Amino acid sequence: MSDDGFLNLLKSYLPEKWTKSRPLVPVLRFTGPIGMSTPLKPSLTLTTAASAIEKAFSMRGAKAVAIQINSPGGSAVQSTLIYKRIRALAEEKDLKVYVFAEDVCASGGYMLACAGDEIYADQSSIVGSIGVIAATFGFPGLLEKIGVERRVYTAGANKDTLDPFLPEKPADVKRIKAIQEDVHAAFIDLVKSRRGDKLGKPDKELFTGEFWSGKVAAELGLIDGLSDLRSKMREVFGEDVRFRLVAPSTSWFRRKRGVVAGSGAFDFGLWPSGLAADVISAVEARALWSRFGL
Repeated sequence: MSDDGFLNLLKSYLPEKWTKSRPLVPVLRFTGPIGMSTPLKPSLTLTTAASAIEKAFSMRGAKAVAIQINSPGGSAVQSTLIYKRIRALAEEKDLKVYVFAEDVCASGGYMLACAGDEIYADQSSIVGSIGVIAATFGFPGLLEKIGVERRVYTAGANKDTLDPFLPEKPADVKRIKAIQEDVHAAFIDLVKSRRGDKLGKPDKELFTGEFWSGKVAAELGLIDGLSDLRSKMREVFGEDVRFRLVAPSTSWFRRKRGVVAGSGAFDFGLWPSGLAADVISAVEARALWSRFGL
């Protein structure tokens, strides 16, 4: 008797629930600001997410890939890179992608959601914010007031663009807004390419940077409906569907102590400046979340 024949014979004596192959759905979680490091947690970038994405799409027996997103946005570049990697692997492996928004799926977070073939959210989720924002401060009179002379030397007429200690120049604002328009146009094109005829309102209503509840987002066609991961996957693949979380590395200790440009070397000299940078990033990240009342 062949090995296959012996295995089939053995299976015939075992309970069906022991031998039945249950559907498997790998689950990816994207949480936090994109391209912005915060204390105790590395930034969500393609570098930190790539291995988990590859593993999820390469998992043997996977019927689809589910992605949970809870992000207020961040870097347009990193959002685009992660989106492209997901779509490339989805097409290569011929796997459908289901996205589930949690508290917030806005701006770059919504761009990630567009990697899904279907998008779902809770009725109270915050969804949308399809726009581009840049914010800074201006202190042109501060140094004079406290008696400090600042000296700036540049090679290039526009190298001091948006210097916070110089008066704002209309040419600088015009230049920055032109860049924002380019980024916004690319974002709009991506959303249209993925959502297509599902979008239920004209551009001037959908792409203003406004955000909505999950309930309204469904009416606008930004998402496909209201549901959660477990309920939807059971509806699609049956009650016995299995889930396997594939999480990226989020070890702050490894990031600070050893994983420095992939060297594996311990570099304690990075700690003071690294901690200061984390504090600044935490403030910026807090501001992103606070825009959505969180």
